[in-house]
This record gives sequence, C-alpha cells and structure tokens, in this order.
Amino acid sequence: MPEKISGLLMGIYSRIKSAGRLLLLTGLFFFLSLSCKSQKDSEKIDRHELVNRHNILVKEYNPLASLSVGNGNFAFTTDISGLQTFYKEYEVGVSLGTMSNWGWHTTPDTIGYDMSETYHYYEIDGRQVPYQDQLTVSDRAMYAAAYFRQNPHRLHLGIIRLVITKSNGDEIEITDLQSPRHHLDLWKGEITSNFIVEGDSVSVTVYVHPDKDLISARIVSPLIDSGQLAVEWLFPYAAPVHTHAGYDFNSAEKHISVVEATVDNSVVIKRQLDNDRYYILISWQEDAVFEKKDTHRFVLQPSGEVNQLEFSCQFSPNAIAEDLPDFVSTQKRSIAGWEGFWQSGGAVDFSACTDPRAEELERRTVLSQYLTKVNGSGNLPPQETGLTFNSWYGKFHLEMIWWHSAHYYNWQRPELMAGQLPFYRDIYRQSVEFTRLQGYPGVRWPKMVGPGGINSPSSIGSYLIWQQPHLIYLAEQLYLANPGTKILNEYADLIFATADFMAGFASFDSTIGKYNLNPPLIPAQEHWDRETTVNPPFELAYWYWGLTTAQKWKERLGEQIHPGWEEVRTKLAAPEVLNDVYSGIASATDSYTNPENMRDHPMVLGLRGMLPQWEKTDEEVLRNTLNLVMNEWDWQHTWGWDYPMAAMCATRLLEPEIALEALLMDVQKNRYLVNGHNYQDERLRIYLPGNGGFLKAIALMCAGWEGCSTKNPGFPDCEKWNVKWENLNSDF
Repeated sequence: MPEKISGLLMGIYSRIKSAGRLLLLTGLFFFLSLSCKSQKDSEKIDRHELVNRHNILVKEYNPLASLSVGNGNFAFTTDISGLQTFYKEYEVGVSLGTMSNWGWHTTPDTIGYDMSETYHYYEIDGRQVPYQDQLTVSDRAMYAAAYFRQNPHRLHLGIIRLVITKSNGDEIEITDLQSPRHHLDLWKGEITSNFIVEGDSVSVTVYVHPDKDLISARIVSPLIDSGQLAVEWLFPYAAPVHTHAGYDFNSAEKHISVVEATVDNSVVIKRQLDNDRYYILISWQEDAVFEKKDTHRFVLQPSGEVNQLEFSCQFSPNAIAEDLPDFVSTQKRSIAGWEGFWQSGGAVDFSACTDPRAEELERRTVLSQYLTKVNGSGNLPPQETGLTFNSWYGKFHLEMIWWHSAHYYNWQRPELMAGQLPFYRDIYRQSVEFTRLQGYPGVRWPKMVGPGGINSPSSIGSYLIWQQPHLIYLAEQLYLANPGTKILNEYADLIFATADFMAGFASFDSTIGKYNLNPPLIPAQEHWDRETTVNPPFELAYWYWGLTTAQKWKERLGEQIHPGWEEVRTKLAAPEVLNDVYSGIASATDSYTNPENMRDHPMVLGLRGMLPQWEKTDEEVLRNTLNLVMNEWDWQHTWGWDYPMAAMCATRLLEPEIALEALLMDVQKNRYLVNGHNYQDERLRIYLPGNGGFLKAIALMCAGWEGCSTKNPGFPDCEKWNVKWENLNSDF
C-alpha cells in the first residue's frame, strides 16, 4: 500500500510541478509517507494492552486449565479454588505442583549399586568405550540402571488447600463451587479465584514472591467468621515415577513432619525424607490457631470475628531465620517484578493483522513468555514440564536447553538464560572424568541429569551428541548481548573443552579425506540405530558451527586458532543428498520411503531451522527437503518443538506461508491449552520446549537473521500481516 500511494503522489507531482506548487506537494508527500510508515517504526507497542488481552479466565472445572505463578526457581500451581483444594481431581490433567529447583529426593541405595554396572562397551579405534545403558545383560545391572534413572527425583514440596465445610458438616466437593471464576492476571503475576458455596462468596488471591520460594495468599469470605473455612497443608513422600505429580500420600511412615518452632503468628515445620530435609515457615496476620491434625497434615483455623485471612508460606532447603514478607509486601513485589518483565525485552503485536490466524499467534506468544519465565528462568536448566509436574523423574535434558532457553537472547532477556549456564561448570569435573574414561579429549556433556549432573543410563540418551554444541551456542548469545572480556573469560575454558571433545569425536576417513561422525551415536531424530548411524546432517552442520564459533572465541581473546579444530572443521563430511533431498543419515536410501523413518523429529530441517547457512549445504536441496517433509512426514508422531523448527527452516528459505502452516499445524502435538501450555498426549500434558521453540520462531520470523534484508521474513508481504514488534535481536 505505501508503494501505491508513493507512486500516485509522484504522478501528481509531475503534473503540477510546473504550476509552482512544489512546496505544498512536498509537505503533502511527507505527511502521507509518515501515515503509511510501518507502525513498528512509528509508534511503540502498548504493552499493557497487549499482555492484558490474553489474561486467562476459567469458569468451569477443567483439569487441563490449572494456573501457575512462579519466579523461575519456584512455582505454585492452582486449581479453580485458587489454591490446591482439589489436587486429586487435577491429577489427570495439569497437576498442581509446588516445586523448586532445590527440592529433590534420593531413595536410599540399600543394595550398593555402582554406575559401572550399567556400562555397555563398544570397540572404537581399538579401545573399549563404555556407555551408560539401561538395556543391560543381567537383572542386577537392570536394577542399577533403574536406580540411577530414578534418582534423584524432583520433590513436590507440599499441598496448600482450602478446607470448607458445608452447613451439613461435610467438606465441599468440586461440584459445590458455584459461579467459579479462576483468573490469571499476566501483568501482575496474580491469580484470583471467586466462587460461591451455599450462597456465601469466597475470594482467593495468590502471588509468588519474585526472589523467594514463597507464596502469599489473601482469602475473604463470611465462611471464615462462621468457622467453616480453614487452610490445610499436606506433606507427601516423594514419588520416583517417570511422569507424575511428584507426591506420594500413601507412605506416611517413610518421612517426618514436625513443628520445630512457634513464635507469635508463625510456625516452622521441619521435613525429613530419608537423607533429605527442608523447612517451611508459615506466618499469618489475623488471629488464628495452627494445629497438627495428623502425621503430615496441618491446619490454620482463623478465630475471632473476621472474614479475611492472609498468610505467607516459604519453602527452603535451610532453616529460615528471617521474618516473612506479608501479603501486601509480596503483592507489591510481584506486581513490580512482572511489570518490569513485560516492559523490558521484546514485544510482538498482531492486533493490526487481519489474517484470522494472527490472534492465536499472539495468544501463544504472550502466554509462552509467561510460562517460560515461571518455569524455566532459574538457576538450573528446566525440566520439560518445568516446575509444574514431573517428567523423566523431574530431571532436565541438556539437549533440550536450546529449546527452553535459546529464545531469551532474541527477546533481549539474556539474563533469564544466563543463570542456567553455571551448571555446566558445576558438573564439569565429573563430566571430564567420564570423557576420559571413554578415551576422548575435552568434555562430553551428559544428557538426562539432576542437579548433581550424573548422567542417567539410557539406550538412547547416552548416545545422543547434539547437546554438545549447545553450551557454545548459548554462551555466544551471552557474548553478543554483552560483548567484552567478562563473558569470554567466564566461559572460554568450557567452550574450548567442548570443542576439544567435538574434534576428538570426529573420525578421519583417509579414503575420502573427510571427518565423519561415526557410531555408536543416535541423532536428534532418535529412531535411527545407534550402531549403524553415520553422519546425521544436522549434527554435521552443528559440529561445523560449534567449531567455527569456538575459533572465533580464540580470536577474540587474542589467541591463535586451534589447528586440530580447524582440521576437523574444514574437512567435515557434507550431508548426503538423495534424490535432490537431504537424507536422514548417510547411506539411508529409505529415508523417505520407509514410514518408520518419517516420524519423530524431522531433524534434517534443523540444518536451517536452528543454524545459519553452511557452505556445504544447498538452498534448493533444503527447499526440496522442506516441501517433502511438510507433505509426507508423520506429524502425529512428533514433538512440540518440531513445528517451530520447521517454521524457522521455512522462514530462512523465505517461504512465509509454509512457516505459518508449520507453526499453526492442526495436530495434537501442536495443541496449546487455555493456559498456554503445549499439550502432547495423555502422559505428557505440558511440554515447555514447545513454548520456548515457539518464541524462538516468532523472533526469527520478525527480526530475521544476520544478513537478512527482508522485513518480517516469516510473514507474507501483504496487508493482512501488519506485524508490529520491538526490541528483538536477529538470529545468527
């Protein structure tokens, strides 16, 4: 439209210039050119309006519609009552977590297992190389692998619920809540719930403190005055289950809950689970009685003629010696913290778009920012279900840290990722020890770990390699966000050790003069056989990018480039082309004819979906591959981040319609619930790599990448897609 108006004005200009009205026309031209200018360039986004039009309101029981508040290291998930009153009813959906990055439990090892019992050996270059495998040859080895997979497991810290008694003396059921309104105010980080029980109103407001593992709540109801409303704490044993809410209320004899101190309107509870312990400090403002009602059940019962109760509850691995912030203080801190979050970093506004798909894109964009902040912006890499419920025993996957956290740089919030990277230093020494045991130089990073960094035995995870360059990628983002020696000095040794392993892992084939990535390995498309997989295309490209970037760090520090890395980098084999498309792995002639090879992650698209152009890849072959994958892939058997990866590949190939088709594909694994979570299946009801990947894709579709001159390259160049954005960093 601006081009049409500009052409029209130039025509008018040529016809009336001789009439001597140049000055008037020049002013008119300037005015209209301003009026046609992209709103991205001429006006700031109203962020308060943008965020608040996606606040969530739930009006009926829906176990998939629980709502969370949190700070990245601690989160509290609520049901329709505003607390965790009906936790059993939500177990089938997005269950009600009270989880932290420090809260873990280890089942005592009464047998005396050793990790070496899980080793499976492969002969590589004449040496026996151990891998920690769960598919072992003896019962004891199988039990050992199961033990190390299950331990440690993330712990649910405790249920906090309302106890409301009806006039007949029975406790309410979820069907007794009339006219419920469960609301999340994204701008404030505030959950409110309003409902009616037998004609009496109940109002609950909950915040999480931005800097403490603490919730504060205000409850207002005439049922408090009548003695029919109290607050209950239930403390569970841990549950070493693959996918689970994280609690076990059927093992009361295995743990201890004791009141350690009571002072004025506060109480300290000490929890002991085998060799693990933690503390809970609860304080309240009104007159109330706190009592232990059962072995692990405590009740705060208001007394006196009041209709309001305010309390704060902090969880801690250590004894808490300070007074807790009250409700009003936590409220102020939460509102200030969330307003600061939304006012900083990037923003994308789709309200001026007329394409009917735009509204859903904006909803997912806003809610994904909230969910990744709540669940994955703390001091450890996130687990795939965050701080909401457990998956893979609550452990995190280091190959997924890219999908959780690589978007923060693009959204100009690198500090939310920076806190996770020191974990690599924490586990560096033991990772080096195992790398040496395998006979490689440098450091090989594990895959599925808890806070101690011990790799979990796996017939898949132990053979993955695509997590190795992630540290280089994320550290490079930190450097670009804050160029200078501080970041270089902080991470250079880790990056160089990572590059040492990558170069050492590649194997030279003298017959072709190239370096290969040889078995045993499993690529990111995990179904390929670990004993026969050679040169998966994405891993080759990522190896090249990682070694290239490590050399940049050498140069930035004034050091000579590493000759060994350069040898491997420049002589890496190219991805194999088969019938004008890139093969899933080298020599796999059935990559796209065997249905079994057309499922799981379509990782071949990561060649451009996650990485910049590599001189050994061809753009037209990539385009052919993209079209084939989009048309033929078994999208029902994929994962939530596959869709943004495909969208990013299409964007870099300047195929915006394909990018939109991929990002909004109507299949179950790409479903986003009312609370913004990426649903996968009945087992994995939420999946945060999908949210993180979505944000990464949106940033690329708006801001492009280094060398890209196309405005909003991921969106069609038409009036329907007037996408407004600000404060986004372009990609590599």
